[in-house]
Amino acid sequence: MKNKNCTLTSLPKSYLFIFLVLLLTACNKNSSKEAVTSGASPESILTSNELPAVQAEPLTRKLIKEGSITFETTDLIQTKKRIEQAVKKHNGYISSENEHNLSGSLSRTLTIRIPAKQFDVFINDATSGIEKFDTKDIQVKDITEEFVDLQARLSTKKELEQRYLELLKKANKIVEILAIEKQIGDLRADIEGTEGRLQYLNNQSVYSTISITYYKSIPKQTAFTNKFKEGFSNGWQHFMWFIVGLVNIWPFILVMSVLIFLLRRWWQRRKVN
Repeated sequence: MKNKNCTLTSLPKSYLFIFLVLLLTACNKNSSKEAVTSGASPESILTSNELPAVQAEPLTRKLIKEGSITFETTDLIQTKKRIEQAVKKHNGYISSENEHNLSGSLSRTLTIRIPAKQFDVFINDATSGIEKFDTKDIQVKDITEEFVDLQARLSTKKELEQRYLELLKKANKIVEILAIEKQIGDLRADIEGTEGRLQYLNNQSVYSTISITYYKSIPKQTAFTNKFKEGFSNGWQHFMWFIVGLVNIWPFILVMSVLIFLLRRWWQRRKVN
C-alpha cells in the first residue's frame, strides 16, 4: 500500500488561499493577545510577524495640561478685557463662555484653549493683579506611553493591511476576494479608530485647557434694592394684566350691574307696598 500524506500543496488553490488569509488573521490576533498579556510592545509584534521594522524616532514627551481658577474681582468688564488680551497675545481661543447671576454675586466662566508651551505665561498674564485665588487647580497628565503604544499598533495594522492588499491582487475567485475584503474592512475600521485617538491625544497635548471663573460680590443692601425694584415692576405688570382681564370680560360686568340694579329696584318697591 502506498502511504498517502495530506500536504498543503495537495489542497485546491482556492482553499489554500483562504487558509493563508485566515492564518494571517490568526497570527495578528495572537500577537496582539501576547502583547497585552506579556507586556510586549507593538514593535516586538512586528518582529515576530516578520514585518518590516519601524525606525524609532526621538522620544518627545506628550503632556496634557488642564487647570481651573476661581477668584473675586471688583470690575467684571476690565477682568474680561484683560483675559481676552492675554488669550490673543498667546494665540489661544475661548471655547465657551457662561454667565451666572446669583442672589449674592455675578459670575462669569471662560473655558480657554491655549498652546501648551504658553500655558504658564498665559495664566500669569490673565490673572495679573489678583492677590488671592479662591481655587487654583493645575494638573499635568503624561500620555507619552499611550501615544507611543498607539503609534506602534497603528504601524503594525498598516503593515498587515498591505499584506492583505497584496493577497487581494493575487486572488482570482470570488470566495477568496470576499474573504480578504472582509479582513481588510475590519482592519481599516481599527486603523481609523486608532488614528482618531492619536489625533485627539495630540490635540490635547498641543493645546491646554484652562477654565477661569471670576465673580463680583453684590452687597446685601444692593441686593435688597434690586429685589424691591423687581417686586415693584412685577406688581405693576400684574396690575396691567388685571386691567386687561377686566376689559376682556366687560360684557359680563355690564350684565351683572344691570341685574343688580333691577333687583334692588324690585326689592325697594316691594318694601314700600
